[in-house]
Amino acid sequence: MNPSSLFRQTLSTHGLIAILRGLRPDEARDIGLALHGAGIRLIEVPLNSPDPLQSIRILREALPDDTLVGAGTVLQPEACAQIAAAGGQLVVMPHSDPAVIRAAKSLGLACAPGVATPTEAFAALAAGADVLKMFPAETLGPMGLKAWRAVLTPPVAIVPVGGITPDALAPYLAAGASGFGLGSALYRAGDDAATVAQRATAFVRAWQQATAAV
Repeated sequence: MNPSSLFRQTLSTHGLIAILRGLRPDEARDIGLALHGAGIRLIEVPLNSPDPLQSIRILREALPDDTLVGAGTVLQPEACAQIAAAGGQLVVMPHSDPAVIRAAKSLGLACAPGVATPTEAFAALAAGADVLKMFPAETLGPMGLKAWRAVLTPPVAIVPVGGITPDALAPYLAAGASGFGLGSALYRAGDDAATVAQRATAFVRAWQQATAAV
């Protein structure tokens, strides 16, 4: 299965993307295995982390094929080739630059650009986006997502990112969220594997309970 299809399929079943900002290569394997053990199957290492490409390599080698690994905070088109060379399968962006989207897709990578308006969302989809990252979610909220869903209907996948906690999942899912990007509420630089596993377990439990109720 190609990364785009795997991304959409995994998002539909597992729904949670771990954002490991600040991850170091020496801790990547343990953190990755802790996330996998808790049920997380989508992982991104932001490119403003220490040696992010090495962390991506380590994660890709350590984790089973049922987990998609990639990079976040991807700002430039040329970064996509470096991500692919490191074994990354996923490009996540804070913005919706069509040049970055096209570069990712030309390399066979799944791509989730960041969008803050329906205008940006439609432009990103036209450029080839697989999933839309609703960012920053804390300023848009579930009501903003509900309004978007009037025009950005399924199967378009929308993933709120920014300020997401376990308690926030249910309101966003009720408004039409397809999944979530999990930042500092899941992982902060320096957290150990046991701490991350505990938080990941809480998020997975909240996801399962919230999706069962929708």
